[in-house]
Amino acid sequence: MGELSVSKEIILGALSTVQEPDLKKDLVTLNMIKDVELGVGEVRFTVVLTTPACPLKEKIRKDCEDAIHNLVHPDLKIVINMTAEVTTLTSKDPLIPGVKNVIAVASGKGGVGKSTVTANLAMALKNAGAKVGILDADISGPSIPVMFGAEDLQPLVTEVDGKNRIQPIMQYGIKMISMGFLAPTESPVPWRGPMMTQALRQFFGDTNWDELDYLLIDLPPGTSDIHLTLVQLIKLTGAVIVTTPQKVALSDATKGLAFFKQAGINVPLLGLVENMAYFTPAELPENKYYLFGKDGGKQLAEKYAVPFLGEVPLIQAIREAGDEGKPIASTEGPSADAFASIAANLAQQVAISNAKQAS
Repeated sequence: MGELSVSKEIILGALSTVQEPDLKKDLVTLNMIKDVELGVGEVRFTVVLTTPACPLKEKIRKDCEDAIHNLVHPDLKIVINMTAEVTTLTSKDPLIPGVKNVIAVASGKGGVGKSTVTANLAMALKNAGAKVGILDADISGPSIPVMFGAEDLQPLVTEVDGKNRIQPIMQYGIKMISMGFLAPTESPVPWRGPMMTQALRQFFGDTNWDELDYLLIDLPPGTSDIHLTLVQLIKLTGAVIVTTPQKVALSDATKGLAFFKQAGINVPLLGLVENMAYFTPAELPENKYYLFGKDGGKQLAEKYAVPFLGEVPLIQAIREAGDEGKPIASTEGPSADAFASIAANLAQQVAISNAKQAS
């Protein structure tokens, strides 16, 4: 390296002082440093993050640069390639072998915007570079096809490894399966519990999900046969609870939290999202009107020691985007930014939860 006496070992030694903020271990021990290359007056290497949606990406980059400049040489040119490999504890599940993380999105009651949150979280994760799918587990009231403008589409069935598999609908880069693709929009699905749970099993086992970083499960309201079947069928990475600040919604959200925490189920709670947190009119974007109360979701998360992933404002454009079949997270603006932040926090909690369970 010319006048600079630097080796790969020296660079790794400096980077071993950089801690991954969430996992509380250094980058070298976590095997997050790859492809160290030395040149004349410069060093190049790759940092492999635990998710492409990592909210601390730039902090980790700066910490690496500071460590090398402080411990190796202040004039060394540093070129860092930031990439990601999503962690997993479920990728060996024979039912969904290529899916790294399965995340249930639940609510204690209907009308809190759970499907809207699911659709936009999926979109935001995809925008960050992740491979994402949605399984619409609300068999009798599917909403996902409408929210993605795909209600007139029908999945194909193709042979994969000698078995007929459903090909999920792909819209905006997101793979989806829903009863809404298989039954006419105007037709009700008056099925008893066992028929619904069988449909859920087929959505998992007979769908060609291929490789996904995150599969979001849009659950029906409450805690029903579908919820019990899900936790028995698949090893869930964790669950997200959606609520509004309103007292009656918080009461039901508490039941949702308790369901996943109870003995025999014990699914990690990745966080809580407060939807419709406040109303902001388009003509007065700085104004906030707390129509359903203030900070109810945040306080519930604190009470039960659950991560608070963020709040979503009550904005007309979010509803319009869902009705038009293009989630607002696919656009730009404050609403898209809110979902991007929540998605990054969710990805962060997935990585933390996986690391805890693996240790």
